[in-house]
Amino acid sequence: MTDFAATRRLFDLPEGVIYMDGNSLGPLPRAAVRRLDRAAREEWGGMLITAWNRAGWMDMPRRLGDRIARLIGAPEGSVVVGDTLSIRLWQALASALDLNPGRRVILSDSGNFPSDLYMAQGLIRTLGRGHDLRVVAPDEVESAIDDSVAVLMLTEVDYRTGRLHDMAALSAQAKAAGALTVWDLAHSAGAIPVDVTGAGADFAVGCTYKYLNGGPGAPAFIHVAPRHLPNVTPALAGWLGHRAPFDFDPDYRPADGIDRMRVGTPPVLQMAALDAALDVWEGVDMADLRQRSMELSERFVSAVLAGCPDLALASPEDPTARGSQVSFRHPQGYAVMQALIEAGVVGDFRAPDLLRFGITPLYLSEGDIDRAAEKLAEIIGSGSWNDPRFHRRAAVT
Repeated sequence: MTDFAATRRLFDLPEGVIYMDGNSLGPLPRAAVRRLDRAAREEWGGMLITAWNRAGWMDMPRRLGDRIARLIGAPEGSVVVGDTLSIRLWQALASALDLNPGRRVILSDSGNFPSDLYMAQGLIRTLGRGHDLRVVAPDEVESAIDDSVAVLMLTEVDYRTGRLHDMAALSAQAKAAGALTVWDLAHSAGAIPVDVTGAGADFAVGCTYKYLNGGPGAPAFIHVAPRHLPNVTPALAGWLGHRAPFDFDPDYRPADGIDRMRVGTPPVLQMAALDAALDVWEGVDMADLRQRSMELSERFVSAVLAGCPDLALASPEDPTARGSQVSFRHPQGYAVMQALIEAGVVGDFRAPDLLRFGITPLYLSEGDIDRAAEKLAEIIGSGSWNDPRFHRRAAVT
């Protein structure tokens, strides 16, 4: 059994704060500070440019990719790390469209993260081949998969409500209809058990600064099913995705395997922090994590609904139908959340009216859950959220 008291000790959490926003930005792993210091002082400072070879900087995208592969059910050599999630989504979608040239529809849902839809819209304009982005309600995806769809592009866990798509079932249906799949795992990796291989996913992308705790600006990852790698030609043909980057060949030749999906120079300091953050997962069983997450989320939902009659549950009632987060609706959700943060419970707000809470067993206990629910009930019951200062919008909500 996973020792969650032990994993909690691996994080540097502020005294007196109950942190329930790890679905937006994970907290600082204690080891990351030491790893960053070593990367800066010993490697960058002491080795200078020779650290690309001596410290293994050039190999970090593949090495970290293999560490993430274990958490998403991917084989070694099918995941690479670097660049941003938007870039990774662009790469995956462009590659999937190239592999299915006879079709023109990209199917997604209204629960998808807006940035993914923006990337699809921009790619359609750039390609100029008459592709169409078809967006349907989350519960209409299954019925919308037909023989016109080139690519099914979905985020497995809805960033607002935590609603969970059935990756295996939808991937199988897409395959039967002749479509390829691109899955965004931003709210899945490190939150729930993921098996991209067992589900038959063609492409998957995700970020590492949420449940994987890689830090602000931590790089993203991309997975390409091994069956597709020989035929994928990246739309973003970067220098480090070249077969021989230091030959400085003016013509692009894709590298072997997943390395062809590399684009720019690895962000070494960010990757050093991520490397340390991934150490936390060495003793974690994902089935244990999922079970504990559902127990804590059910405890929180029950306490909040009992103590806060003004709130409505926006997430699925069934814990198996949602990821590792729960959301509630309130007409003044932003102000309520600001008051809650001031009281020492950190969640976040998503427009138009959602209070969102990440349930992260690595560092949250039953006591944290109970105190968070009590604080929220106090704020709702007293109306303290209606102080004008809690209504002033900051740049990041």
